[in-house]
Amino acid sequence: MNVQEFFELSAGKWFSQKTSQHLTLKQSEHGKSDLAIEILPKDHPQISQLCQATGTDPCSIWGGAKYTWKGTASWDTQPQSPGNQQGETLAILAPDAPQSHTGKLFYHRSNSSQPYEVARYAMGDDDALTLVTEDENTCAEERVWFESDNVRLRTTIVTQTDGNSIASFYSEIRMGGK
Repeated sequence: MNVQEFFELSAGKWFSQKTSQHLTLKQSEHGKSDLAIEILPKDHPQISQLCQATGTDPCSIWGGAKYTWKGTASWDTQPQSPGNQQGETLAILAPDAPQSHTGKLFYHRSNSSQPYEVARYAMGDDDALTLVTEDENTCAEERVWFESDNVRLRTTIVTQTDGNSIASFYSEIRMGGK
């Protein structure tokens, strides 16, 4: 599977469950959310804007994806408040070379003050996508794979420069089937 096929298989509505363990604090949390993933063509206005903001040639991408989610977390004492429990992310993939299994993923989150963020991606021979995002304070590594067409699994490890770490596991079930 190539990265474009991976994202196309991800399109749809998903029910996501998350369990996180704060390794340093020895605390855990859980949550659930509804996740919608929509594939957008490269000439979509939002994709064009993100290409322009990141300096990415629109001809070098196959398109983009829009993620929207709404959910609850065990630590949220007011689950009806919007907070960080709902939002939208727009993403584009810029491969290192045509047909490459590696490249950059540029994304913009609706609840972020940053115009965009960047991660490195690698599509493995095992059909798992690995994303690595680093900044001056944090390194996040996420691995996403399909157990079947209608079941996606994710693991994330976030490590901060102060030594704090959080490990998360997500199981996502497609709502309504493929």
